[in-house]
Amino acid sequence: MRLSRASISALAALALAASPLVHAKVSPEEAAKLGKELTPVGAIQAGNAEGTIPEWVGEGFFTEQDKTITPKKLEDLRTKNVEEIDKMFKRAALTAGEDALKPLFVIDKSNMAEHKDKLTTGQIAMLERFNGMKIPVYKSLRTAFFPERIYEETIANATRAELKGDDVIVGAKIGFPFPIPGKGAEVIWNHKLKYRLSTLHRIINEALVSTDGTYQISKTEQAIELYYANLKPDTPEDMRSTIFAIIMETLSPPDIAGQRLMAIEEMDQDKGGRKLFLFTEGVGLREVPKAGYDTPLPNGFGEMYADQADMFNGQMDRYEWKLVGRQEKYIGYNSYALNDPRKKYKEILTPYYVNRDLARYELHRVWVVEANLRPGTTHQIKRRTFYVDEDSWSIAAVDCYDNQDKLWKYQEAYLLTLPFLPTVSGVPEAYYDLQSGRYFISSLTTEEGSGDWTVEWKKRFFNPRTLKKPKIFK
Repeated sequence: MRLSRASISALAALALAASPLVHAKVSPEEAAKLGKELTPVGAIQAGNAEGTIPEWVGEGFFTEQDKTITPKKLEDLRTKNVEEIDKMFKRAALTAGEDALKPLFVIDKSNMAEHKDKLTTGQIAMLERFNGMKIPVYKSLRTAFFPERIYEETIANATRAELKGDDVIVGAKIGFPFPIPGKGAEVIWNHKLKYRLSTLHRIINEALVSTDGTYQISKTEQAIELYYANLKPDTPEDMRSTIFAIIMETLSPPDIAGQRLMAIEEMDQDKGGRKLFLFTEGVGLREVPKAGYDTPLPNGFGEMYADQADMFNGQMDRYEWKLVGRQEKYIGYNSYALNDPRKKYKEILTPYYVNRDLARYELHRVWVVEANLRPGTTHQIKRRTFYVDEDSWSIAAVDCYDNQDKLWKYQEAYLLTLPFLPTVSGVPEAYYDLQSGRYFISSLTTEEGSGDWTVEWKKRFFNPRTLKKPKIFK
């Protein structure tokens, strides 16, 4: 049963009445806006004055069939009727009219000055640095939506969740912890704890793309279980202090094939936050201390640090976080062409940047957060600027500066609403090196499929000893 806006507003009132004010992060008057002038997760419900950002619609773009598709059905469509997947991904644009299927205009080096206030610093650098770089801008469609339980718990979190320092959350449960943020770190925590799914078994492809367009593929098989925002009714409450657990086995490239890794991410980041275990033939099983921050990822070809995965993850204590506020920016959104199963990687991975004819950008409101390295700490990235989609709390882009304070890398997520989960994910995510011209890209799905998000993992599966089994995935 779907909740009406009136029901959501009533839930907000009940949450206010039941929540002890000692934990309140916003006033009762502010929290009561959720489900009214703010969406249930805290975005501004209305469009902008110019009409270039519309009112939030969310799940209204999709059919009931889109929302209830199963992994088997999706795989059947991939093999027998791929056009139906294409229609599902395009559903919002088809609903919004033919003008949503073609660019309103295209930004390149010749006209970027006219749009500078709506571009990220990284986008400006890419337009200046790379010949042929362009940003096709389409009609904005606010497709993001989440399960009703996430809305309920997010509304309740508004007056019960509290952030102590930057790395410890108390009082939050299941939903976004800070729908009306007052600190930069709260915005990033919303991204880290957003609802994605409950479990997943998938094979994921990543690639390093050279300046001549040649690329190397890294492939891993993954098992994932998310605990904090897990909607399964039998999830024990004490397990929700863990954000997620993941087991990965590298399938390629050959020099690291067979390497196995397990990570457990805890809510209390102040106490270390992450446990990481690694198994390799000849060395055996070992725990890896301090695995995070700017540790290079084994599958990242040297182009990606551990805390850049998923745009940002892990402990936040090495940075000072500043909330700049909401701004309007062109970000990758409704990126259905980049996820069309008919597209091969060689079509997507062009020199210097993802194929511009497949990328789709829209004007959306984003939360802007600046992260500056704390005195006395170290990191290869001295400063970052995050652009976080207000409708989904997904990090859409990140400007990364080196220790000479020069713009070095630019991360860009191509956001897509997956109505059958429902959530918003960056698929794919690109990590552009503005100095070398190479880029690394993760979450390539068109040749591999979306995986199984209904899998049930055995109770003791996420255990370091699993890494020693002859076969992890049967």
